[in-house]
Amino acid sequence: MAPDAVVRIESEGLEPDGRRRISFPGWSGTPESLLAAHGHVPLPPYVRRPDEAQDRERYQTVYAREEGSVAAPTAGLHFTPELLAALAARGIEVAQIVLHVGPGTFRPVTVDDVADHRVEAEPFDLPPAAADAIRRTRDRGGRVVAVGTTVARVLETRARDDESVEAGEGSTDLVIVPGHRFRAVDALVTNFHLPRSSLLLLVSAFAGRERVLQAYREALGRGYRFYSYGDAMLIR
Repeated sequence: MAPDAVVRIESEGLEPDGRRRISFPGWSGTPESLLAAHGHVPLPPYVRRPDEAQDRERYQTVYAREEGSVAAPTAGLHFTPELLAALAARGIEVAQIVLHVGPGTFRPVTVDDVADHRVEAEPFDLPPAAADAIRRTRDRGGRVVAVGTTVARVLETRARDDESVEAGEGSTDLVIVPGHRFRAVDALVTNFHLPRSSLLLLVSAFAGRERVLQAYREALGRGYRFYSYGDAMLIR
């Protein structure tokens, strides 16, 4: 089938969580090959323009290697090869982990008690090399900086009471809310997040609700850009 051919899509029903199950009659390839041939970059709705060819590269981190997430980890969009090289030149190690973000991460918090909010489990991989890098950092008195809430969730999922981090693969449904004791993360690079989101809960748990609200008031007053393709902050 040519890339510009019409593809038939059939709905097979609505799931209880609002997602729709679909099929592609007549398509002999994989869903991934269909998306590659006919899909568009899923820019968030607040990016008020159609996706462009360059978004396939720009709406992705420079260190991305695996497919699986429904959205890019936006804190990592601020890093370039030049910036990573500059960090390495200063002796700062960079360790890579994987969390395949699902749609549940972006579902708004609707419960009265944030402790009751749930996010469906998302697969992760924290390789031994990353765990070793964290251990070396701890041993020399350095700080572990999580680039993004996705990284923070994986590290806190695998953190132990002695503040070590254990390598491993699996899935996590960890929701971090105020009152959480961070055992693996010392500093956090993160974008500004949507209100009533689990991501904003995590940031508030790390920095404190009032400090976060103060930072948001500052950002609004100065006209910062929010969310994907927006500004970021370092919380330490």
